[in-house]
Amino acid sequence: MPQPVKSPLNSQLGAVLKAVIGETKADYLFRMIDVNDRLLADPANEAGKVSRLTMAQALNMILFDGLLEAVPEGKAYSEDKLAAGEPIIFDHGAIRTVDGPATGALPRGHVAMARILAPLGFDIAGLYPLSRLKMTGRAFCHADEPELIAQFFVSELHVEEFSPAFQQAVANTVGKSVDPLSPGAKVLLDQLAANGNIGFADATKLLPVLVKCFGAQHGPVAEADYEILLAESAEMAWISTEGNAFNHATDRVDDIEAVADEQRAKGRPMKEKVEISSTGSVRQTAFKATRVLRQMRDANGDLVTRDVPGSFYEFISRDHVRDETTGEQKLDLRFDSSNAQGIFKMTAGSKAA
Repeated sequence: MPQPVKSPLNSQLGAVLKAVIGETKADYLFRMIDVNDRLLADPANEAGKVSRLTMAQALNMILFDGLLEAVPEGKAYSEDKLAAGEPIIFDHGAIRTVDGPATGALPRGHVAMARILAPLGFDIAGLYPLSRLKMTGRAFCHADEPELIAQFFVSELHVEEFSPAFQQAVANTVGKSVDPLSPGAKVLLDQLAANGNIGFADATKLLPVLVKCFGAQHGPVAEADYEILLAESAEMAWISTEGNAFNHATDRVDDIEAVADEQRAKGRPMKEKVEISSTGSVRQTAFKATRVLRQMRDANGDLVTRDVPGSFYEFISRDHVRDETTGEQKLDLRFDSSNAQGIFKMTAGSKAA
């Protein structure tokens, strides 16, 4: 393997990011996020190939930046760490999807995201029933570098487990969703899946399309439908305004209690308690969700602005545990159903205003 290039911007990952988001933003993200040298081993070469590993890391960094722009508390925390010379260890991002019969041009449920993540090298590493929420979560972990690439926690809400009125409100809301993946993007994803890489120019065309997949693919929800959704599922109400955007992004820290205490002391809106997994090896807490302004349609079909819960920023600590197959000590990359359901309450918020 080639030796890592001296500057991240001179790597193939840096070249892709510069082409898509510009050198200033790319440099900012490299300084903020911990990027292992193994992800920088390929030198910049616009005539060369871009591996699925590089594509996965580039997508993750851009999505993390988008979450910071959406969550001021998360950005303030991250910039505090940047100023202190302490990089963020991006652990995972979370996305919510709709598992129902009426999702427009989007595939139903987690498949809407899996069709993007699988060609990038992500495999389903765990299945997590979220029974209290009538949802199921799946952890997507990168096959090439599972400890170095942030995971995706993709949950799907099982629409048919709710009332007929709820099911109709879901259909009204997401039934005309568009598919942001163009035919050309699908061809490039197929090439990436088959070969493990694509050309540089194709990579820089594909990446912005993939970023657009992590957002709302439907129009403004009707106020009446929103209230029906909120009455039965705060999670579906959230999807109705935010779509498939990052619900949260997560910094992996060593001492989660100390981080929580420090953030409370700074007056930031922290969750009241730390969620601890059944194994005791994974601990999670978070800022409360940012309130955002979103458009809805009133009874006359006119646009009105409502204040609703947006995304949030999470913290996690993971212990090293013994791998039962190899006997090695490895980072515990698992999630926990109870933890996830506790963390999801961050976007329950209050009624829209």
